[in-house]
Amino acid sequence: MNNFQLSVLCLVITLVLYFANKRLYRRFRKLPLMPLVLTPVLLVLMLVFGHISYQNYMGEAHWLLWLLGPATIAFAVPVYDNLAIIKRHWMSLSAGVITATVVAVTSSVWLARLFTLSDEIQRSLAVRSITTPFALAAAKSLGGQPELVALFVVVTGVFGMAIGDVLFLRLSIQEGMAKGAGFGAASHGAGTARSYELGPQEGVVASLVMMLSGVVMVLVAPLVGWIMF
Repeated sequence: MNNFQLSVLCLVITLVLYFANKRLYRRFRKLPLMPLVLTPVLLVLMLVFGHISYQNYMGEAHWLLWLLGPATIAFAVPVYDNLAIIKRHWMSLSAGVITATVVAVTSSVWLARLFTLSDEIQRSLAVRSITTPFALAAAKSLGGQPELVALFVVVTGVFGMAIGDVLFLRLSIQEGMAKGAGFGAASHGAGTARSYELGPQEGVVASLVMMLSGVVMVLVAPLVGWIMF
């Protein structure tokens, strides 16, 4: 089997696993069965035990990564449909986005330095709290490694989504907008998906915060690179 055939096979397996996993999750709503959790684990096992290189896997699957851009923009549709909510709370949402961006970047870089991680990892971790298309764009200004950025973004999203409900319960946060803003700022796409499961208002706020956080990070990335590195 040549590299092209192997890449096509990997693409087909990825799609089959994802849609099968999606059907399974619809029947059994358990966190370990979520497509964002189980499918990547199965794919990693396939690459490791099948001795398949990352380059061969991405050969024909790279367009799936490209589709993250249109998928992210699609979140703008429900935001547009709920502009009244946004106009009422624009100040608190804006303050939350700025605060979340500052805290995410500084805490990520400082913790990485505390554990003496490499400069490349520090630069890649700086953008972990925004969704992948924005993170990859911001990483170019910071000098991050695209593969590491994608990994850190996915891990951050899944982890934030997994512990979000527990944190809200512990902190007695019951307001839907607060939950949506928290998920959107801390766990981007995965958190936004979870927010839509909680309710339309939570989903709309999460979508807006996720996109605003991404835009802000891309715009300030050169400044972050100058200050932090």
